Amino acid sequence: MSTIVTEESAIIVKTRELCDTIVAQTEFQILRRQIDQFMGDEEARAQYETLMEKGQLLQQKQQMGVPLESAEIDDFEKHREVLFNNPVAKGFLDAQEEMHRLQQSIGQYVARTFELGRTPSADDFSSCCSSHSCGCEH
Repeated sequence: MSTIVTEESAIIVKTRELCDTIVAQTEFQILRRQIDQFMGDEEARAQYETLMEKGQLLQQKQQMGVPLESAEIDDFEKHREVLFNNPVAKGFLDAQEEMHRLQQSIGQYVARTFELGRTPSADDFSSCCSSHSCGCEH
């Protein structure tokens, strides 16, 4: 078994340094505060959970070929509007999206490193492959 990913390996040490760098960023701390604020707000969480449940129900119906009634869609849209008008919930959704983008970006760099066998440059992303297997966005 290889020792490339042991707790003391350079890769894990540098990964921890990356994590420390991420956590130290002011922008990241703001995102975490938005998420924590949402987690502490029962009303915002309930609005979010209700919308997710309604969305899943509509999606299941659609996948089963059951026609969606306009009242169901209107109800979903009403709950969606309420959620997006709640600043705590909106902050959570924005923070979640930004964190997802950060994760994708980091993942793309790591994936390109494995593919290229070297640290990728900005050009490696602008001239990305067309096979859709390179981990970059198309």
